[in-house]
Amino acid sequence: MQSNLFDLTDKVAIVTGGHSWLGFDMASVLAEYGCNIIIASRSEEKIRKAAEKIRDQYEVETKFIRFDQTDPASCRKMADEAWNWKGRTDILINNSGGGSGASEGDFLKRDPKDIISLISTNLIGAMLCTQAVVSYMVSQNSGKIISIGSIAGIVGRDRRMYRRNNKTEQPVDYAASKAGIIGMTRDLAAYLAPYNIQVNTISPGGFDKGDLPKGFVDDYADATMEGRMGIMGQDIKGTALFLASQASNYITGQNIVVDGGFTVYK
Repeated sequence: MQSNLFDLTDKVAIVTGGHSWLGFDMASVLAEYGCNIIIASRSEEKIRKAAEKIRDQYEVETKFIRFDQTDPASCRKMADEAWNWKGRTDILINNSGGGSGASEGDFLKRDPKDIISLISTNLIGAMLCTQAVVSYMVSQNSGKIISIGSIAGIVGRDRRMYRRNNKTEQPVDYAASKAGIIGMTRDLAAYLAPYNIQVNTISPGGFDKGDLPKGFVDDYADATMEGRMGIMGQDIKGTALFLASQASNYITGQNIVVDGGFTVYK
């Protein structure tokens, strides 16, 4: 039956950075469709609270694992603990990542330490995490890997929008890291296809967390086909569910852009 295409009952998903914002949204929608959820990140208090909230709201089993995705040993320990919980790992959502760091986003003023740290977290960290988890997916001959990219990895940004609204601008290294995620997805999809593992990226556009200057929100909305920013708790859920479920079994190596048309609007 077609109604079963999105059923995730008894599946196990690891959502890195799943304690807040888009990560929590994606963990929640998988739980809503029956998936058992592992929230993994560095802050034990945040991941514990998120796991408890999802468990109570959706009546699935949840687990939290504290780890640092920039540390290969920590990634391996997390992957082992996740597998040992239920004896399976069906879905990995690589959502953990950093933004600007402490220094300015302006490339000419950017602290090299922040450049290295951001790329280490966003790109290398996601790769290390995937390497650790995917060995178990290979052993069960199935799996879904979803990495979170960004429209920053697709188009150059108009810094005037940031500067006229006194908002810290997007660093070039952030764009580089997210472009790397998209490239990793394509080649990893080819590598893992013989093991029945689908690998895709979701590249979100701007989502309003309620902390942005009104002028920036208005400017961004005006530059978007839909005339608005993404809505937390709503706009990323359907894509995440689709890519995590059997409905997308013949889709791999793709970058699905969730941006209301921002990147193709001129």
